[in-house]
Amino acid sequence: MLRFLDARTGEPVPAAPARRGLTRIEAYASGLDPTALRVLLTADLLVRALELTGTPVWTILTAPHRHAELRTVATTLSIRPFEDGRDLASGLGEAQAIHVTSDPEHVLNAGPVMRVAPVEWTADPTGARAPGSTSAGAGGVGGVGGASGAGGGAGDAGESAVHPALPVLLTDPAALRLALLSVPRGDTVRLDCVVLGEAAGRLARVRRAVAGWARQPSRPVPEGVRTRLRSAWEDDLDLPGVLDVLRSVETDPDISDGARFETYVYADRLLALDLARDLGSLA
Repeated sequence: MLRFLDARTGEPVPAAPARRGLTRIEAYASGLDPTALRVLLTADLLVRALELTGTPVWTILTAPHRHAELRTVATTLSIRPFEDGRDLASGLGEAQAIHVTSDPEHVLNAGPVMRVAPVEWTADPTGARAPGSTSAGAGGVGGVGGASGAGGGAGDAGESAVHPALPVLLTDPAALRLALLSVPRGDTVRLDCVVLGEAAGRLARVRRAVAGWARQPSRPVPEGVRTRLRSAWEDDLDLPGVLDVLRSVETDPDISDGARFETYVYADRLLALDLARDLGSLA
């Protein structure tokens, strides 16, 4: 059973207290910035982890500003779509509501809170940008425009500004997703172009390996490996722990390539990194 630390009480709580009872997940994003992306991603990971155990999940996005743009960014990051209304779930036997936020004090509704630590972006002092990225102030990526000024909002008065790093961060959404997954949820993530480039390199290497393993006869996921993966993500949604298990599978001489392939595909149902993307490509 997936359990996580409730930011209200500091105690572990079950994410789905009623067997197969509907769980509502509400993501709170105060603006369009790197920390908001981590909040949305964490909510998505919680959804995927619960669905893997057969728990029905209802997801809501609460945002005072830039709601439509946040939805666009979520799609870019392979985050499951949020529902359009919060009242429709009331007739479906809701068992619990979980609030995912970087600022628990702003959550006034009842229910446990999953806290997400902030993301800090450091611009390259040389002015270098990630390969293929656009200028932070020009155009934007995926329908997300640049900020209109250092302190002012873009669009309607009172709206929060779009963080200037967004176009760079969204140049390679899967690499960004991996970079965020690699840090414990309670720790601050420090991102720059070097970190994103390293994540992109790791992801490319793993995808090549998965494509190579796929050429061998398929074998089931070893039961011990499956148990270790589930134990990691069910322990406070420990995604770095999941990645550690995958790294050990990659180098374990007792695991066949066919089993490695099935293990990575199984874990990708949670990670959503498109690890099998290079299947069929020439080595």
